[in-house]
Amino acid sequence: MDSSLSALRDLLITQSLDGMIVPRADAHQSEDCAPHDDKLAWLTGFTGSAGLALVLRDRALLFVDGRYQVQARNEVDLNAWEIHHLHNEPLAEWLASELPAGSRIAFEPLLMVNSQYEALSATHCELVPLPHDPFDTIWTSRPAAPEGAIREMPTEMAGESSEDKRQRIAALLREQNVDFLAITQPDNIAWLLNVRGADVAMSPVALSFALLSQTGEVEWFVAASKTAGLSESLLASLTLAPQEAFIPRVQQVAAEKRISLDADNAPVALRFAVEQSGGNVVWQADPITFIKAKKNQTELEGYRHCHRYDGAAWVNFLAWLAHEVSAREAANNPLTELEAQEKQLAFRQQQPGFIEQSFSTISAAGSNAAMCHYHSSEKTNAAITGANFYLNDSGGQYQNGTTDATRTLAFGTLDPQRRLHYTAVLKGFLALITLQFPSGTQGHQIDAFARRPLWELGLDYDHGTGHGVGHQLLIHEQPHRMAKKVNPWPLAAGNIITIEPGLYLEDRYGIRIENQVEVVEGHPGFCRFASLTLIPIDLSQVELSLLSEQEKQWLDDYHQQVREALSPLVESDARPWLFAATAPLRVQAG
Repeated sequence: MDSSLSALRDLLITQSLDGMIVPRADAHQSEDCAPHDDKLAWLTGFTGSAGLALVLRDRALLFVDGRYQVQARNEVDLNAWEIHHLHNEPLAEWLASELPAGSRIAFEPLLMVNSQYEALSATHCELVPLPHDPFDTIWTSRPAAPEGAIREMPTEMAGESSEDKRQRIAALLREQNVDFLAITQPDNIAWLLNVRGADVAMSPVALSFALLSQTGEVEWFVAASKTAGLSESLLASLTLAPQEAFIPRVQQVAAEKRISLDADNAPVALRFAVEQSGGNVVWQADPITFIKAKKNQTELEGYRHCHRYDGAAWVNFLAWLAHEVSAREAANNPLTELEAQEKQLAFRQQQPGFIEQSFSTISAAGSNAAMCHYHSSEKTNAAITGANFYLNDSGGQYQNGTTDATRTLAFGTLDPQRRLHYTAVLKGFLALITLQFPSGTQGHQIDAFARRPLWELGLDYDHGTGHGVGHQLLIHEQPHRMAKKVNPWPLAAGNIITIEPGLYLEDRYGIRIENQVEVVEGHPGFCRFASLTLIPIDLSQVELSLLSEQEKQWLDDYHQQVREALSPLVESDARPWLFAATAPLRVQAG
């Protein structure tokens, strides 16, 4: 039996527990955990960004969503672990149907949010909060907690001073008769204080907590080692304390006060602290989340600026890729996924303002692309050839914005089924990116536009169609999302989101086309999408007879925009490829 699993089971027996929930989460519900906090990966071997484990004395279950069903089976010891679907068979339902009443199931209150706690409490199991982190004992080689340096985000790039932001949120608290806002999401703290961190690669946030009073005063709970490079003026405007002092401080100030907590993001440990002190919890989404999502004009200009340079890096890469795939295949030395992603990063690193990747590049050839969040390794590194699709999903963190885009490419003529499927994904992409919709529309209300061409073929994809993107912040930013699941947040001008339909056939191929877009005003009372992404779309495998004249016109107009924006910025060797890739459809078809 795996030593990590055995160690956890020994702990269960010692403490008279029947099981323990181990989420893929830290105390901030971060999508990307620091190695110190990635308990699920250490315990199971699963490296995806979403999931949880239930370890019982005689069984071990891993719950992952549709993106990771294939990946989990490739990474996890299936002799030790059962794989379940995170959404189709929720943990609460599994506990209710499979375990006897009174089963004692342990959890860490810092790693579980209130909405999860309420759902699990409704079962007949007894939830047992652990007073200490058991992994401090059983994870003997645990990495140290991160201490990345924090830097300031200049007001001229943020578009609003930190003091103005604090007063804006404080005024809202006063309107709501709320005494304190407990802020647990690091990207909200980064936005509020105009800082950026380096605790987690590609996620420029500092793992920390904050407490904002209705007078605008901020207590920041952060390791002192991280703040050494910050200005005296910023530090003087804050009260600093160690991160571990946050829960005790909330308990201290909460007596007879109204404390705003986010039920879906704040650890349930905060609820326990407020209730123990006699305070009152005001359950609401952190107001910063929604306010931050509506970008100001300075932020929007930053996105537009960095996307031009990111587009230039993409074109330099794609021109190089088209030549290399053909030449290397002819020489019987095919280009590989890892070589491609390394070269793409080199092209990005040449661009002004580039800091780092915004997420781990998905460089996937052939059947590897059937795993939505595949990451190439020496073990899986496949050849890129003309016989199948190559999918590349990547992005960059720039000083003034964040980018995310996907292109699926072909370097030869593929069979009719692949061409049909590629065309269906493209038509779904076009249906949504050309859509005009009433102001206030919510993401789930328009998700089906991108799926319809696939549905007509009896096909679908098991992930969302779009997500918010932060301003030199997280690549997946709350609250906006386009998916089948209800998302009650209205879309409005100034929101940034992606459009990314796809199709994934296990052991065969994967297809995705993704642009990052800005929500802009359309006709009075309506909104539409304006593309920030400026990258040619591969039309070589499209069944043109299945495209409408309006779809063809949009593609021609978009490619003209790409050509005009990028031709002055790309390398001279890449310019002929750019002109050919963005030529009007009638020219490409001819």
